[in-house]
Amino acid sequence: MKHKSILFLTLRIFSATGGIEKVCRIFGKALFENTFSGNCSLEIYSSHDSSNQAEDNVYFTSDFFSGFENKRLTFLNAAFCKGLKSDVVILSHINLLPIGWLIKLFSPKTKLLMLAHGIEVWSLPLGIKKKMLGSCDEILCVSQFTKDEMIKLHGGDSKKYKVLNNCLDPFLPIQNKQIDKAELRKKHGFKPIDKILFTLTRMDATERYKGYDRVLQAMSLLIHEMPNLKYIIGGSYDEIEKNKIDTLISELGLIDNVVITGFIPDEDLKDYFMLSDVYVMPSYNEGFGIVFIEAMYYGLPVIAGNKDGSVDALLNGKLGTLIDPMDIEALKNAIKHNFENSKIKKVDNEVLMANFGYDVYKEKLRVILN
Repeated sequence: MKHKSILFLTLRIFSATGGIEKVCRIFGKALFENTFSGNCSLEIYSSHDSSNQAEDNVYFTSDFFSGFENKRLTFLNAAFCKGLKSDVVILSHINLLPIGWLIKLFSPKTKLLMLAHGIEVWSLPLGIKKKMLGSCDEILCVSQFTKDEMIKLHGGDSKKYKVLNNCLDPFLPIQNKQIDKAELRKKHGFKPIDKILFTLTRMDATERYKGYDRVLQAMSLLIHEMPNLKYIIGGSYDEIEKNKIDTLISELGLIDNVVITGFIPDEDLKDYFMLSDVYVMPSYNEGFGIVFIEAMYYGLPVIAGNKDGSVDALLNGKLGTLIDPMDIEALKNAIKHNFENSKIKKVDNEVLMANFGYDVYKEKLRVILN
């Protein structure tokens, strides 16, 4: 690696548990290991975290991390001053583009990179921020879909857009082969004969593109022939949205078949993956969908939409079932097929790791940085 100094700017890494924060933790680890092995310097600045939140983290040593506790002006000043002295500045989110643009304006030699996740870059409005995209030397898109959408919407030199698929967190708990699935189900209130679907997402009107309402509609078409079909919707929720979904569940006659868990701590997620039979999330606006590869890691067959970044996560259907996310009949048939076809059981772990393992991700990043 020929870069001498790298500055990674983030909004938050440790003070939230969303997908982008997870990406930032893994990206930070990969940066740390690549720069450490290459004798380069690295600094990670987080706008919203506090410095002590990094002290016990397992992703990188806290010596490289500075948290600014939501002190916006202090963060901007420190990032600008440090960025002027850095060979490479990497932005974790489009909302950091103004400070990146300012650094680039005063230090044209500094290489500016930006991570592009999903809807936050597709819906970028016309105006100054869109023009600021031109200051980026490279834009690292989490999927081919995100790359294609950005080129279509924002134009510019297509060569600056590169695909860096998300990867599995190297600290995901491993599958425990000794765990009795029946006991695990009993612990969470399910029967051994239940056929369990699982979706992990925040339940919010802005997240409805994930398709949990359409899964409910598909279930209503199956429930008479599959009375033991159950559906777990995991994740925090907005009360207004939950009330709407509760009403839909009642109208569809699925009150005894759906469990809405609310927020699931990271340490408990493995249980829900391992007690379920099929992971289903027919989204149409997903940037990539780390949860898909996590579900496959825990041995679940996956059903996803074919209109967004989910296609990357499922390797164009090689690792799971892709359907038109708006086609309820196709979703119903996919659910039924995944339960009836004994061959659809588990993704080849070697294929999964060869495409989405952490070591592969780290090497791809190393090549990009070089």
